[in-house]
Amino acid sequence: MRMEAVTQEYIRAFRSAVQQSTRIAVVGHTHPDGDALGSCTAMSLWLAGQGKEVTCLFPDTPADNLLFILSPEVKYLCFDADASAAQEAVQACDLLIQLDCNHFSRTEGLEPSLKASTARKILIDHHLNPDRDSFDVVFSTPDISSASELLYWVLKAAEGDTLGPLGLGMTIGTALMAGMTTDTNNFANSVFPSTFQMASELIAAGVNRDALLQQLYNSYRENRVRLMGYMQYEGLKVLPEGAAYMILTKEIMDRFDLREGESEGLVNVPLTIGTVKLSVLLKEDDGHFRVSVRSKKGTSAQQLAVRFFHGGGHENAAGGKLFIGTDIVDADAAETYVMNALKTFLA
Repeated sequence: MRMEAVTQEYIRAFRSAVQQSTRIAVVGHTHPDGDALGSCTAMSLWLAGQGKEVTCLFPDTPADNLLFILSPEVKYLCFDADASAAQEAVQACDLLIQLDCNHFSRTEGLEPSLKASTARKILIDHHLNPDRDSFDVVFSTPDISSASELLYWVLKAAEGDTLGPLGLGMTIGTALMAGMTTDTNNFANSVFPSTFQMASELIAAGVNRDALLQQLYNSYRENRVRLMGYMQYEGLKVLPEGAAYMILTKEIMDRFDLREGESEGLVNVPLTIGTVKLSVLLKEDDGHFRVSVRSKKGTSAQQLAVRFFHGGGHENAAGGKLFIGTDIVDADAAETYVMNALKTFLA
């Protein structure tokens, strides 16, 4: 496997930083998805195998349906559950490794502590425009499926191109497979030859992909299935310009007792319509809407997110926010805003 992001120079710097450290903080982004959880868990397990004291940190608590990715062998702290403990872990570390997250701003409540930390810092990420100036070592390339895949190649290089500890069962290999699978929507997008190589090697090493898929896609609550049906029938709006959008209000989420993470995948559904090349999902939160954008090749989800939703991401998978009180006067104005944004963007 060859890629610009994983050079021998970077690998030597990575190994040296790990060897010289004692207490390491591994950090993921806000609202951690499968890739953040998988890559951070795998990194934490590998570091523990090197004899290091490791704490894995997230700005907020992961969604229930993704908790199976976490390992009982890893110490996790979430800023929303225990801010002081999370801050103390950052202050105490002598090495900080951030994954699936190109800027400290994506760590929200953890950002001030991370910026103030004097520890050495390593970034392993696949998003555009990484904040290279804030890190001592940067592994970064957008031409890869996920942070989990990038970490796989980093760890293989660090282990001398052997699978090393990427072992069997619910361990490093399974965590990495989970992260890659969720970020590619089960090989539906952002897939490269290296992605299939990674999957093949992990399956050959003993990772049970069938069991993983059962956990990821066939273990939802009934509420989630009913919500998906309701949103496709009642909430889906399709524009003649070739775009579609859905708005998940607090009222709808309360009606279906929706939990964090249970709307995952909904934004992809409109892209199954032949005429739709761009899909947007707005999810109401406190003071803003969280925005997910997906597109077919040839249409930039990333540019839409940048121009209209204070966001960014990948060419065909991006996200952002729509702020109530500044972007729009109130929550009811969200539909007009997103409809006009889509029409303007596709004009």
